[in-house]
Amino acid sequence: MLVDARTLPQDTILNTDVCIVGAGPAGLAIARELIGQSMQVILLEGGGDHADSNSQSLCESKTVGQPCSISSDTRYRSFGGTSNYWCINTGEGQWGVRHTPLDAIDFQQRDWVPYSGWPFALSHLAPYYERAQQVCYAGPFAYHADPWESEQSQRLTLDPDLWQTSVYQFGLRDIFTKEYRQEIQEALNITTYLNANVTELETDGLGRYVSQVKVACLNGPHFWVQARMVILAAGGVETAQLLLLSKHGQKLGLGNENDLVGRFFMEHPRVRCGSWIPAKRSIIHQMALYDLHRVNTTAILGKLTPSEAAMHREHLLNVSAMLFPRPKPYQIEAFSTLKGLIYDFTRSSEGSPKFIDEGSALKTVLQALRDPRNLPEDFVNRLIKVLRGLDFIVPRAYRAIQHKLPVMTGLARGGWSKDSTAHQWFHSFDVLFVLEQEPDFSNRIILSSEHDQLGRLKAELHWQMSDRMLQSVVRSQDLLARAIAQVGLGTLHLLRDSDNLPVFESMGSHHHMGTTRMHPNPRQGVVDENCRVHGIDNLYIASSAVFPTGGYANPTLTIVALALRLADQIKVQYRKMAQFV
Repeated sequence: MLVDARTLPQDTILNTDVCIVGAGPAGLAIARELIGQSMQVILLEGGGDHADSNSQSLCESKTVGQPCSISSDTRYRSFGGTSNYWCINTGEGQWGVRHTPLDAIDFQQRDWVPYSGWPFALSHLAPYYERAQQVCYAGPFAYHADPWESEQSQRLTLDPDLWQTSVYQFGLRDIFTKEYRQEIQEALNITTYLNANVTELETDGLGRYVSQVKVACLNGPHFWVQARMVILAAGGVETAQLLLLSKHGQKLGLGNENDLVGRFFMEHPRVRCGSWIPAKRSIIHQMALYDLHRVNTTAILGKLTPSEAAMHREHLLNVSAMLFPRPKPYQIEAFSTLKGLIYDFTRSSEGSPKFIDEGSALKTVLQALRDPRNLPEDFVNRLIKVLRGLDFIVPRAYRAIQHKLPVMTGLARGGWSKDSTAHQWFHSFDVLFVLEQEPDFSNRIILSSEHDQLGRLKAELHWQMSDRMLQSVVRSQDLLARAIAQVGLGTLHLLRDSDNLPVFESMGSHHHMGTTRMHPNPRQGVVDENCRVHGIDNLYIASSAVFPTGGYANPTLTIVALALRLADQIKVQYRKMAQFV
């Protein structure tokens, strides 16, 4: 059952066995596991059916230090959580997100990475990863290259002691936003309250038990939930913020006796590694593995990662490299300029669409050109740049419209390998790095001095990149350039700034991790190896907030795997409680 919490009477008290805070992938994965159980479950979602500006304003925040955003453009307040933001065109009219598990080395304690190491190895989490594959509607739990290769889709012949090939798989957005919504709505033992913003967790006199969850609606009532077990399934920012706001019985915040809540914030910055010019254009014909494409029903994308041996030798942080084909530089400039013009023509007060097909884009531009008042700033100079690249844009746009092929690919779209003439148009590959950021005690979420519409103190991020990470990127760039050159695959022209440091495309990938890190010792972590908050008997966290390290991997698959693992523990704990009663 789904209920708009704004319809509840003021000061209502709801009683349940399990209260889950957050209806994103983690909360939904747990809730689905509890369908049909003898326990009663309340699922609280701060957003409504769809995100609106009023609700999204509760995500407003600021960053001190380097520009890494944690505001509303990175968090989505609606049923399905951040899955609503997934905007990768996986083909066949479907939208999704990259999935991959953490690597074995990500779980290990590495002497060159302070605070590294999980309480368990990859082998322990593997069965839950396999279950998570099904929850996320991904393919088989196989991320090495072997099962995905074919004659036209082969891994690069790099020295496997330096760089190796593995794949991303892609899960579907609609699974979480539509299909699982229907399942949860029909579940007899689960009640979901929308527009229900948790403002504080109140504890008993000893501070060892969450006695009630305080909830408020924008322009609506306040109410309370009393539950035997409480699970925080919010994001890495919201989880830390809520614990810091919960000062009832603990003046530093719930679970914060050792000043760890909010610390060790991590992201996945992206670096423009450089441009790889293949030794032979014919190589492009065999590069389909590194394009977003389908093998049977599974959408995949090949990626390069340094070998574990190389990471040990070079003291590298983990990193993945994606390859995107590009035409000649002047053609790239022309196409980029055209994209900017299309954005200016199509944007509105509601913002620009995440994806617009080539036919619609061309039609929009032609309509706008009929009226000079519609012309964007500096139109003539930008048009000249576009005209210089018409030898690429016109034939590629024609093929895009006629054969439903992309003009250019990137993070949000693939499909170039379907074009048998790709080798005629593309001359190089942009190499994009997605980086591991090591856990850093000083990178943290704190409470600011500003209040939101509910009267809560807003979250504030203090964040810097370390010299360790920058030097790791430089060494990874050099290692990849050497690996490509030594097997005669061409030349990787590295991109560096005036200080010979990496050039960043983005300071983050909207992956907020580490703020309530997992460690069996309460002096080194906020939750134990079972994701229970140290010192709080009935409070658990299912979130990327518990990651001790984050590797380079998109966090969703690991989030869901940990959520399924926690759901199993909740079932066992509930049976024990029932026997005791």
